[in-house]
Amino acid sequence: MNLLTSEIETKIDPFKEPIYYSTEVARLVKITPARVIRWLKGYKYFYSDQIVSKPPVVPQRKELSKPENDASFYDLIELLFVKQFLDYGISLQKLRKAFDEAKRILGIPHLAHQVFFTDGKNICLKVKNKGDAILELLSGGQWVIHDIIVQLAYQIDFDTVTQEARRWYPPEGNRLVILDPLYSFGQPIIKDRGIRTEIIYDLYLSEGKKIDVVCKWYNLSQKEVNAAINFQSKITA
Repeated sequence: MNLLTSEIETKIDPFKEPIYYSTEVARLVKITPARVIRWLKGYKYFYSDQIVSKPPVVPQRKELSKPENDASFYDLIELLFVKQFLDYGISLQKLRKAFDEAKRILGIPHLAHQVFFTDGKNICLKVKNKGDAILELLSGGQWVIHDIIVQLAYQIDFDTVTQEARRWYPPEGNRLVILDPLYSFGQPIIKDRGIRTEIIYDLYLSEGKKIDVVCKWYNLSQKEVNAAINFQSKITA
């Protein structure tokens, strides 16, 4: 390996690198692949013989070095945010404004940061003191933003130094399934085992759904196998 190659590799941040296809993100976040692309890249449409452009909800922070992939780990975390707020009934227009404001006032580049998660109510109060409150913007005075943040915070581990998101525990995995860009290219795996849930699930199906066979084959506990099965069955349903 020459020095130039080494320097390039050290500059690659696996958490910002696009490592997920839109179809993968769609299954994990539970939205359509087309919506993933629109939220990440924006879109255009015709209105009264004019072209109207809508910006991304989650602007990507760098040029794609892998054009075949669409989303980074940080993008995935932000899309989870968007989905949660939309499920509550908040419009994309309000979300764009609120998220941009939160990043600006809190001084963070993205929402996959511990500052945004750990103290939802105080964040709302800080923003309110600035005049245009995210709290009022999103929910007409209710503390919905805090509830959503708390739900997502339980699913995420943060780096103790950078305070940025480092791994995600999808709720269907019972805290045994994780997505971590440092392992298996960010694919869902069993925590502390490194075995992809997709592989476990495929063996489970091919062996006639015999959990004990899967446990012996991969030296996993029944809880770990059940977590992989539950996770995969939910995202592939």
